[in-house]
Amino acid sequence: MSRQGARPTRQDDDWWGELYDEATADTGPTAAPDSLDDRFASARDAVREEGPRPREPAPLPEPAPPPEPERTEPPPPEPERTEPPPPEPERTEPPPPEPERTEPPPPVLPVASADTPDHVGSGPPTYDPEPTALPSADPDALEDLVPDTVLDGARYGPCTLRAVSLRGDSARYRGEPRRDALLTARFGTGEQALVLVAMATGARTVPGAHLAAAEACRGIARAVGRSHRRLAEDIRAARRGDLKSGLHRLADRTLGRLRASTADGAATVSLRCLLLPADPDCRIRVFFGVGDGGLLRLRDGAWQDIEPRLTAGTADDTTAAPPGEPFRFRASVARPGDVLVLCTRGLADPLRDAEALRAHLARRWSGGTPPGLAAFLADARVRVKGYAEDRTAAAVWEA
Repeated sequence: MSRQGARPTRQDDDWWGELYDEATADTGPTAAPDSLDDRFASARDAVREEGPRPREPAPLPEPAPPPEPERTEPPPPEPERTEPPPPEPERTEPPPPEPERTEPPPPVLPVASADTPDHVGSGPPTYDPEPTALPSADPDALEDLVPDTVLDGARYGPCTLRAVSLRGDSARYRGEPRRDALLTARFGTGEQALVLVAMATGARTVPGAHLAAAEACRGIARAVGRSHRRLAEDIRAARRGDLKSGLHRLADRTLGRLRASTADGAATVSLRCLLLPADPDCRIRVFFGVGDGGLLRLRDGAWQDIEPRLTAGTADDTTAAPPGEPFRFRASVARPGDVLVLCTRGLADPLRDAEALRAHLARRWSGGTPPGLAAFLADARVRVKGYAEDRTAAAVWEA
């Protein structure tokens, strides 16, 4: 086949054949290098508008705009949060009443009355009512000094204890030490405990009498403390004979040791003690001792002197403990409302002799409500003309 026959016809719009036909004049050399881009530009110029235009590539589809957010109505505002009303308490039956307490609540204690008299009787005592001179002190024996006044108290079971020891008017005036000694102690715990009140008086004429009195109280406390379990059992069981013989032995041994260590000072020491069981079901109160003093009971507004009498043939008459001093013992059953008073001679003598003092203290201490410590001190120091010795007293109120 000849090339002429193979060439496409003009009617076919063969732009390629028209470009490369032998009849087509050469365009001539170009000033620019013959590159692929130059050839493409030359072909484009030759064809002009006659040949079909190459299809331009289809434009890329424009990216779809992002979808608009759906318009929604704004949410309605949240209602304000309010606390729900507290639920009404369920109605329940009232709790059953608590069982009655076996021990009464502590009583309200009165303070010292402003109208408490300084003295009773026909006139004021000779000495000033307040301390005047201090006792002489040894710088190498300061432990021998004793304070002007000692005050103590406690409450166990149905009984309330008040105890005081104060220097007498004459000793305050002369600057002498208080010859009375007071010791209160509890041995054991709970209802098995035993409370001891011990008081002693040294002789005025004996040097160091106040030291002998203090040692007598400490000595009997040591003896009772070592035997307190047996003593408490004997008291609860009301073994009067065992108590009397046992306490007599303890007092004799205590004063015997003191007499041996202090020459003649202990022979004239008066020692008086009271034992109070802490068991609320036990109402037995035990007194024992040697020497002068007083044991009185205030019952139904009237005073009773229950100091053991040491006449021949009585059950309380015993052999002497220290020489010349018989042992005294008494066990009594307390009643509600009783006030038991144990005291040294400095208060026992005016109580026995001065009706005005008995009436005043009966009025102050009756009624079942024990005084506070300050009120008890004010009562115990009410003076009577002619009585200026040290005063030591322990009073027990029975509920």
